[in-house]
Amino acid sequence: MAATPKPEPTWPQLLGKGNWSNLLDPLDLSLRKLILLSGDFIQVTYDTFNNDPDSKYCGTSRYGRSILFDRTMFKEGQAHYDVHSFLYGTARVSVPEAMLLHSHSREAWDRESNWIGYVAVTNDETAAATGRRNIYVAWRGTTRDYEWIDVLGAKQVSVLPLLTESNIDEDGQIDDDTLTKSNSSDDDDDDEDGTPKVMLGWYTIYTSNDPKSPFTKTSVRTQLLNSIKEITRKYEGENLSIILTGHSLGASLSILSAFDLVENGFNNIPVAAIVFGCPQVGNKAFKEKFNSHINLKALHVRNKIDLIPHYPSRLLGYRFIGAELEIDTRKSPYLKDSKNPSDWHNLQAMLHIVAGWNGEDEPFKFRVKRSVALVNKSCEFLKDECLVPGVWWIVKNKGLILTEDGDWIFAPPEDEEFPGLENLIVSK
Repeated sequence: MAATPKPEPTWPQLLGKGNWSNLLDPLDLSLRKLILLSGDFIQVTYDTFNNDPDSKYCGTSRYGRSILFDRTMFKEGQAHYDVHSFLYGTARVSVPEAMLLHSHSREAWDRESNWIGYVAVTNDETAAATGRRNIYVAWRGTTRDYEWIDVLGAKQVSVLPLLTESNIDEDGQIDDDTLTKSNSSDDDDDDEDGTPKVMLGWYTIYTSNDPKSPFTKTSVRTQLLNSIKEITRKYEGENLSIILTGHSLGASLSILSAFDLVENGFNNIPVAAIVFGCPQVGNKAFKEKFNSHINLKALHVRNKIDLIPHYPSRLLGYRFIGAELEIDTRKSPYLKDSKNPSDWHNLQAMLHIVAGWNGEDEPFKFRVKRSVALVNKSCEFLKDECLVPGVWWIVKNKGLILTEDGDWIFAPPEDEEFPGLENLIVSK
């Protein structure tokens, strides 16, 4: 007698309603595709980011909103999503250069700010066909995976300012100065009183602003909240959902910002963080507060041998958050037996495994079509017999263009939008 076909999960179930029960082992096909799509949204942030300190445009997105998906060859995004806004971050205290890069040029576009992600929304044609409007927030990760670990430290700060109305000014906008100052004297005295706390580094990047910069006059937190407010008002009455996604540092920002959105008004639509290689974000009280929201879920895709998700560690008061899909890059016959921790943490390697993951006890076999060559986009993890060059995603001429005068210079970001401030949604 034939087995009864397993029913297709609903969209809310794919976003965590039921905590992905019976969807992770074996990995449901629709959820597999959603995880891969989320990873592809993240990859765009790496492919567009200018990390060359010799360029005066270091720290920017090479491509503007209207051409972002086209130039990064993200076909799924190009067909079904529009980029709504860019996100820019800064930090009031020193953070490792792996997090925020700065140009060596005296003519740098901005001394303190970095492009750190974007917000995209389902286009009208796809929304009409699917009956829903998805909002994606993609956060950029670190450019050098391990450089920041020994520098950043593991100090925690309270997230109580995100839970109160003390950071809202009389016009209903987020008061960044109040938000940051409220934590300036934070110490460890409240570790045992149930105060939700997160790592200082994540909080600093998320809440810092720089009045001198046209890009970060408001914090990336304020930029994000105002962008989501604008989108949800525009599409009020539609079937809305928010997916925040990131890898490494971007994963931590996804968890923090997803929590913040639900705490500050977006508690009546599904909000899910789908993250990869996520460091531990907060303490036990933060985890409990996160889990208290019915519409807020997190799914962490973690390579079994990756070291980053164990940082800063339970011994320092941190906890894992959300459901986990544990995969293992050692299962793939295409990958080397690498001893390089950066390979274990590589986003494309994880996506490669997701595409062929059949559980801990079953062999690797592709369940969806995905090019093996993507693994080597920024590393050399594939076996030599795959005949794929390492680190093959490079900008033409390393970003240099030939002028009419015969000079080779660094190209500015492509698109008439730069450096116009229309990329920022400051207030509406």
